[in-house]
Amino acid sequence: MGASSISPARFAELRQQGKSVELIDVRTPVEFREVHVDIARNVPLDQLDPAALMKSRKGSGDEPLYVVCKSGSRGQQACDKFVKAGFSNVVNVEGGTTACVAAGLPVVRGKKAMSLERQVRIAAGSLVLTGVVLGWFVHPYFYGLSAFVGAGLVFAGITDTCGMGMILARMPWNQCQSDSGTCQTN
Repeated sequence: MGASSISPARFAELRQQGKSVELIDVRTPVEFREVHVDIARNVPLDQLDPAALMKSRKGSGDEPLYVVCKSGSRGQQACDKFVKAGFSNVVNVEGGTTACVAAGLPVVRGKKAMSLERQVRIAAGSLVLTGVVLGWFVHPYFYGLSAFVGAGLVFAGITDTCGMGMILARMPWNQCQSDSGTCQTN
């Protein structure tokens, strides 16, 4: 059995009924700091270890583990990681944090940050532009840079995984200093 999903409204109902709900947010620490559901715990997708997380759970292992990201895609990827590791009792919150905010769930707001998707668009656009300019003024071989980025974007669209996004998520400006709990500035 694979991971299931839940609407933010149904998730809010479970909380109001006093059900045990454990929620992990798989976005980058900086995205988490900007806005997150009040009960969420940040476990970035690139650092997710399903076995270790399940072993360290506070509640009962029989209760579902809820997963959220920004819009639902990384949450589903995290759920797939859990299922591949043998843990099927995971539930993706549909629409992610964006939908939770729209549904009126209690959230914690912090410092505004640039989203990972926006960073990818800026980096990809910059690389394509650089490839075209260098191809025009220096040597036609540089057009290959633009072609490489374009192929990467097509691959990302087909597979719903983004190598550039995974690299950017590890950059210092997308991390928090673990000892002080503060995040790098953009």
